[in-house]
Amino acid sequence: MPPYINNDKNNYDNFNSVNSDYRERLIAANSEEHVTFMSNSLHRIWLNDLPVGFNSHWHSALEIIVPMENWYDAIIGSSEYHLEPGHIFIIPPGEVHELMAPDSGKRFIFLMNISIISKISGFAGIQSLLTHPLHITKETYPLVYDDIYQILVQIRNEYFQNSEYSELVIQARLIDMFVKLAENHIHAEELFPTVKPYKQKEYVQKFNQTLEYIDSHYTEDISLDTIANQAGFSKFHFSRLFKIYTNYTFCDYLCYRRIKAAEELLAIPDHSITDVAMQAGFSSISTFNRLFKQHKGCTPSEYRSKHTVAGYRNSL
Repeated sequence: MPPYINNDKNNYDNFNSVNSDYRERLIAANSEEHVTFMSNSLHRIWLNDLPVGFNSHWHSALEIIVPMENWYDAIIGSSEYHLEPGHIFIIPPGEVHELMAPDSGKRFIFLMNISIISKISGFAGIQSLLTHPLHITKETYPLVYDDIYQILVQIRNEYFQNSEYSELVIQARLIDMFVKLAENHIHAEELFPTVKPYKQKEYVQKFNQTLEYIDSHYTEDISLDTIANQAGFSKFHFSRLFKIYTNYTFCDYLCYRRIKAAEELLAIPDHSITDVAMQAGFSSISTFNRLFKQHKGCTPSEYRSKHTVAGYRNSL
């Protein structure tokens, strides 16, 4: 049984403080939620027991949802996720999502600003795991589920204790969680099975460096030949290994990174669609429109207008 339920079933009052006032969450124009973090903190954690959900919205914070009592549902794109008590659901920053709650229930909500952590060397490899939501259960992540759950317990407890070094402890535990996810990706899926063991680490380092380069230069004209040459592979060998490591082709990942940048830029009304396309690294407005619709199911203009009104699914 998950440790939250073991330890906290009769002790929810410990988390009903000003720090967990979930009712103050509001969604602004363009469906962006401006998260109100506590003073001197990059994070916000709530015990949410409201029988209401949220219409489509996004925020720059990483969101982690852990149901405690009863279910909780999320819709992201065309995918629906049904969360049961003990499940861990991670929504990447900037991901437009909708949340639905039952008539009664409890769940912990973590909103974490990972902007500082994302600048640490090596994080680009972890960032590739955050190209989609992560639904973590004992069945889907058997090697690391217990560790990640305990890390979240530690983060939550540290947050509500609000000790002198809570912020440092939380940052450290978040890094621990990301490392666990990265190790699970490398070991659980047996990456590079044809590569000799002593070469495995070298390959992981090379592709993490490649992802860091893409993250820093996606607005430029990056070619597969150039990237493969920098990594020390032929473009055919590089393409095969890159797909194994990221589940994306090189071109698809570069496009994904540019689309994510465009989504954020589209939230700024003063930016024209052409400005957004150029700043996100697309060579032409026609290419941008075609690829954006291919990835998001609507044009950039439709996306901008579609996400202009959001808020609580039900009134409080």
